[in-house]
Amino acid sequence: MLKLILAYLIAYFIGNISPSTIIGRRSGIDIKQEGSGNAGTTNALRVLGKKAAVITLCVDVLKGVAAVLIGSFAAGSLGAYGCALCVILGHIWPMLYKFKGGKGIATSFGALIALNPLLALIELGIVAAVTLLSKRMSAGSIAGLICLPFICIFMEPGFVAAAAVISVIMIIKHRANIVRLIHGEEPKLSFLDKDKKQKNEEDNV
Repeated sequence: MLKLILAYLIAYFIGNISPSTIIGRRSGIDIKQEGSGNAGTTNALRVLGKKAAVITLCVDVLKGVAAVLIGSFAAGSLGAYGCALCVILGHIWPMLYKFKGGKGIATSFGALIALNPLLALIELGIVAAVTLLSKRMSAGSIAGLICLPFICIFMEPGFVAAAAVISVIMIIKHRANIVRLIHGEEPKLSFLDKDKKQKNEEDNV
């Protein structure tokens, strides 16, 4: 039991690591006061640029992988499932940053990679397809979250309860995005929108 509790605590504080916040501070920028105010990859791309976004994405994914591996080593599947939940909670509500974190998409993907790579790939496919169709990362993320517990029923049944909790929390964290999507005010991903604009300009030449 002590091993399990320790693993959960370690996973939570791994989740506290915020690469976009650290990178932003080095540039004199508070990522939580710019753009959407989120400390995740999408806002890092908008505010800090591609390099910062790639670093943020990679570190956030690795956080999820590391936490689940620690949990699995400490207490098998029970440890892995609990650490997956704890690392995401640590990312969303980091004690080290006054409980103001990101929305947990990349970290949850990393956790899924460590739990079940095929499940992670299916989720990635859903997110990518909806994102490309809508040109909005938030729409893809929400679609993936809605599908996650149902896919887990067939592919990772022991994780269904934790997946449902994670999905509900993260969908709630996307509530502002949902309102903007409903009103057609959610900004498009800049590089996807730029490609469309460039094509239109070429067609007009």
